[in-house]
Amino acid sequence: MNEVLTRIQTLMDERNWTLYKLAQEANIPYSSLSSLFQKNNQPTIATLEKICQGLHISIAEFFSDRPPYREPTDTYSEEEKALIRDYRKLSRKNKTFLSDFTKLLLSQE
Repeated sequence: MNEVLTRIQTLMDERNWTLYKLAQEANIPYSSLSSLFQKNNQPTIATLEKICQGLHISIAEFFSDRPPYREPTDTYSEEEKALIRDYRKLSRKNKTFLSDFTKLLLSQE
């Protein structure tokens, strides 16, 4: 497997994601991602950008040896941590729905 695909696989493994989950999060057809891995092809820059968006990291973070910066979770309450865990399980469509709903709630305060 080439280095880029190895890095994608590592990032998926860290999240316990399947290729199908990455395809959903990155808004890329599963067949396209599967084909990349089966044929050991390099993704295009556009595809890699979508993959990074799906993984919630920048291109720079993708190529960095250091883990991406994340705010320390010990500053969050258990309720906030549960919300984050649940949010990460949602599909891209439902994340958008939740974001819109949250904005609506905030506008009414």
